[in-house]
Amino acid sequence: MSAVPLHLMTHPEPLVIARLDSGEEPSWEWSRGPFASLTRSADETSIVCLEDVVPVGVTTEGPFLGVEVAGPLAFEAVGVMAEILTPLVPAGISVLAMSTFDTDWVLVPAAEITTAMEVWRKAGLIVTSTTLSGRSGE
Repeated sequence: MSAVPLHLMTHPEPLVIARLDSGEEPSWEWSRGPFASLTRSADETSIVCLEDVVPVGVTTEGPFLGVEVAGPLAFEAVGVMAEILTPLVPAGISVLAMSTFDTDWVLVPAAEITTAMEVWRKAGLIVTSTTLSGRSGE
């Protein structure tokens, strides 16, 4: 756990996780927005992206809201995800956790974001909201 409280920044844009068949490629439009991630396995291609860029008929789950850990984080940092996820367990909030080179992200079901923010604040984390214009606020 960190000596300085983690700072979590919520993003307002609705995200989904979309599933394509193995080897199927999304169009480049899927990569716009505050967060996008492409993951390939032998069985599927998964894309986390803005809800409004996914074509009709593609299997999705969501909407989620992205929560970014203020970074960059050191690769040696230990317990970051545990500090974020542990308080959500008693609240019954299931999330998708993802990492980038610089930081970590948690995708929270949109209907649960207010509860998640309250839980994190009670656990001592700093939580701010990022507006569509990119400014932070409480």
